[in-house]
Amino acid sequence: MNKKGVLLVNLGTPDSPSTADVRKYLNEFLMDERVIDVNPVLRTMLVKGVIVPFRGPKSAKLYKEIWSEITGSPLMHYSLLQKELLQKQLGDEYHVELAMRYQSPSIESALKNLKDAQVESIRVLPLFPHYASASSGSVLQKVMELVSKWKTIPNISFVNSFHDNELMIKVFADNARKHQPDTYDHVLFSFHGLPQRQLKKSDHSGKHCLQTDNCCSTLTDNNKFCYSAQCHHTARLIAGQLSIPTDKFTVCFQSRLGKDPWVQPYTSVVIEELANNGFKRLLVFCPAFVADCLETVYEVTVEYGDEFKKLGGEHVQLVESLNDHPLWIDALEGLVKA
Repeated sequence: MNKKGVLLVNLGTPDSPSTADVRKYLNEFLMDERVIDVNPVLRTMLVKGVIVPFRGPKSAKLYKEIWSEITGSPLMHYSLLQKELLQKQLGDEYHVELAMRYQSPSIESALKNLKDAQVESIRVLPLFPHYASASSGSVLQKVMELVSKWKTIPNISFVNSFHDNELMIKVFADNARKHQPDTYDHVLFSFHGLPQRQLKKSDHSGKHCLQTDNCCSTLTDNNKFCYSAQCHHTARLIAGQLSIPTDKFTVCFQSRLGKDPWVQPYTSVVIEELANNGFKRLLVFCPAFVADCLETVYEVTVEYGDEFKKLGGEHVQLVESLNDHPLWIDALEGLVKA
């Protein structure tokens, strides 16, 4: 029986929390021309001469804080669960492979497994709800580069984004209800950040991005591929499910790197402002991630939580990610079959 191939791709994780493995991971990640989209010589100098040597040991310490001796990194743990549960749900008609854009298992090895299984088609699903050149775009480019070398190329389709997927929105809302959103002073939708220059490159008109203060408030033809606009749309949909009024939530962005301006407002700045205004309890969503990882369980819960308390706040509560929620597996099935 001819099978249909499915390739799930997440960002990646070091093979271990050792400094050597973290440096190896950061080197592959940050040397991607779509991630640090500057002159290749400058990128090499920054990554290999500054960022990796100094950031590697620091990041290794953080990974050790979230690493399990049994399951390893949470990102890998939940990604494997998602792959296994989706395979079970799709049945024998499909062959599901998991890959990481950086490190293991590689996209090349996953594609080889699909090729060896003689699948009749491949559905590529980057596990990033919101399109960005540095995430989904990088995955799609890598897949096309590899498959273009095959003598026989099967039918291939790609999922560009799924920022408005109804089941995904419902899972985030259901997860939040466990924490009783009404008992919090304010709600943050904290997404992974991007340099502003990358947002501008997604504006094909060249006349919309960052031209007004509210350019991301509504999805239009000009910003339909804009990462920030898609993030704002996701936040509005989740807030709508929970009846959170617009003055009770803020969309913000975390994990910036370097001195160039990134998409704003920054999560750290918003948290400081809320603390200074007397807010005590914050509920935080991270809808850019389909699985809990360093950026959620450590950056939000520990780093932002400690920062908020030092400023006079009392509690920062993370809303858990999609992880292995049954409705999220249903959502993946729908994206595969769409």
